[in-house]
Amino acid sequence: MNDGLKYGYARVSTRDQNLDLQIDALTKAGCQKIFKEIAKGAKTDRPKLNELLLLLKSGDTLVIWKLDRMGRSLQHLITTFNELIQKGIGIVSIQDPIDTTSAQGRLMFNLFASLAEFEKDLIRERTMVGLSSARARGRTGGRPQGLTKQATEKACAAEALYRQGELTSEKIALQLGISKPTLYKYLKFRSVPIGLRDTAQ
Repeated sequence: MNDGLKYGYARVSTRDQNLDLQIDALTKAGCQKIFKEIAKGAKTDRPKLNELLLLLKSGDTLVIWKLDRMGRSLQHLITTFNELIQKGIGIVSIQDPIDTTSAQGRLMFNLFASLAEFEKDLIRERTMVGLSSARARGRTGGRPQGLTKQATEKACAAEALYRQGELTSEKIALQLGISKPTLYKYLKFRSVPIGLRDTAQ
């Protein structure tokens, strides 16, 4: 795996942010080529990332500044990483304890993936609890008008997580793979009052 090339991927969410910090770190990490992208967090189309993923081959290493630079959601991140690992491509995250080019790094990634799966199960469990609680308050939890079945399920999960109050709006949106405006739309459909801390954001 060490005989391949090192590719870096740097991304910022708006044109007002600067890529220099990530590029400097990726260069220091030994990347021969760095792909740079400016894309919003909820944007699904990332041409530079797609171009890089197609270029990578067995023995190469993908280096990123931080895990959240890669994935649209936690599940998307893990799916992408697993596909790369199966192709013999190493992954290094500079700001996270992830380096799949080493045995210890692969162990850390497997632990990370296991925790993510555990968190997904928790979300599912909290959603069921939230739905039961909603029914007890007289709300059936049916599909709001204008939402697909998948969107309705996410709206229910959004309500359960938001009412629990343990995660910020940003983290809830990230877990569900949606943008913050979409999260608020779902909460509005579920008649969930938005707190002052959110309206001020």
